[in-house]
Amino acid sequence: MTATRKTDTPEVKALQKGQQTKAAIVDAALGLATQIGLEGLSIGALAEVARMSKSGVFAHFGSREELQISVVREYHARFEAEVFLPILQADRGLPRLRQLFANWTKRTSAEIDSGCLYISGAAEFDDRPGPVRDALVSSVKTWLAAVNRTVIQAREEGHLAADMDAAQMVFELHGLILALQYEVRFLRSSKSLSRTAKGFENILLRYGASDAPPVISSSAKRTTSAKK
Repeated sequence: MTATRKTDTPEVKALQKGQQTKAAIVDAALGLATQIGLEGLSIGALAEVARMSKSGVFAHFGSREELQISVVREYHARFEAEVFLPILQADRGLPRLRQLFANWTKRTSAEIDSGCLYISGAAEFDDRPGPVRDALVSSVKTWLAAVNRTVIQAREEGHLAADMDAAQMVFELHGLILALQYEVRFLRSSKSLSRTAKGFENILLRYGASDAPPVISSSAKRTTSAKK
């Protein structure tokens, strides 16, 4: 007699189905939120889009607030997967920073029809304290911290000036992306991408960017030779 595997039990199958259903609901909710904003997201509106009953959607989240937070987390996971994780394949330093900004720009320009949840969420919840705002702030701060680490690595590799201000550079890079979003979505500017690319290069130059390997001083060379 074949033993029933734990993954074949009715309980496990029910759990898996529940997780799949919740993931599908979050996917539909994210699509809706990028169109009408987090504030416009409701159990009723989502139930209609997902073709489910309100009670069915409510059973997976319990409240509108929990639904909104789930959407923020899903957006962050996708943003991280598209923008940050791929850069780990690039060389540390300036190549990685360049790839990060290219991914970030590509993601932003691709959101011309849907919009960035970070930006629209900031407009909706900038003066509204609570769990949803906290989730948005946490996601943005996590992302900017990743950008900051990438900048610092470039400085450590000698690809940026040794005395450059990493936090200031991140601030300016973030500002470029915000300007790109405004130009692309609101002004429909055909030159927004080229201006963003030029702005990025200007920022790199001001912070001493160099694609060449860092220069090793004579004393450092002697120390390295002594260790061999």
